[in-house]
Amino acid sequence: MGINSKYLGIICITLAQVFFTTQDMAIKLISGNYALHQIILIRASVAILFTLLVFLPIDGGYKYLLSKRIGLHLLRGFGIVIANLCFFTSLVTLPLAEAVAIFFIAPLLITSLSVLLIGEKVVMQSWVAVFVGLIGVLIMLRPGFGIFNPASMLPLGAALAYSLVQIMTRKMGEAEKASTMVFYIQLNLVFFSSLMGLIFGDGNLADPSQPIIFYLFRAWIVPTWPDLMIMFGIGMFSGLGAYFISQAYRISKAGIIAPFEYVALPLSIFWSITIFGDWPDIVSWIGIVLIAGSGLYVVYSETVQGRKKDLYRPIPRNR
Repeated sequence: MGINSKYLGIICITLAQVFFTTQDMAIKLISGNYALHQIILIRASVAILFTLLVFLPIDGGYKYLLSKRIGLHLLRGFGIVIANLCFFTSLVTLPLAEAVAIFFIAPLLITSLSVLLIGEKVVMQSWVAVFVGLIGVLIMLRPGFGIFNPASMLPLGAALAYSLVQIMTRKMGEAEKASTMVFYIQLNLVFFSSLMGLIFGDGNLADPSQPIIFYLFRAWIVPTWPDLMIMFGIGMFSGLGAYFISQAYRISKAGIIAPFEYVALPLSIFWSITIFGDWPDIVSWIGIVLIAGSGLYVVYSETVQGRKKDLYRPIPRNR
């Protein structure tokens, strides 16, 4: 790997985090007016068109959609559907920075699950980092303090789904094009969001007294032009973020660029403060530092070990 591809990978993954966190902020911004799956359907429709019209031709054409691993592509896409559902639903009642911080337990879950599911060997230092990260999550959940928010469990669910998708991606190797992986994830999102709209879009199950239930099952309405433009932008950010993160892991070593995923944390804190006025308190800061520190240590540890198979593989992360 040349020095140019290393720096290009870092630029790609940093841009991906800018796109993803901006998308997260925008979805939280309009979540009070629209059902989650209506937002996701418009987002995924824009992203899949963007992928078909721009990214697939760049990557060599539509022939790469005829993958020999379509079943695995669809299974991975379903995992991202679950991650989306959990993460974005949590934003109804959680500050963006806290949801993103809890989600970043994912690298630690990947370390643990790789031992259980694919027989990887993990050194003691990594297990210590996993333990420290879990302490960070517990601090942010604040059980026993009388202010536990059940929605805090949703980013954990998203992280678990993402981790399983990540491990499946490792099984696919490096043969798949970035645009192909993005396409099948967006296809899953379009299908399941449309299904939710057909079944629940009339709003019969919406209960305004339950914010999360209301967000999932509220009636679908025609967006205003400004909101439609925001949703269009969300779709563009989603497609760009997914493509850039896939390209980053394709052209550069995972151990070098994976730490730059954590750029999402300060960006999310920035959006939380500037757009929503949510300042993390001291307890949240402690949790954020423990989670980020332990996750970064795991990535560093894997790099130092020089494993034959990187912990990370190209992953169109679509929270």
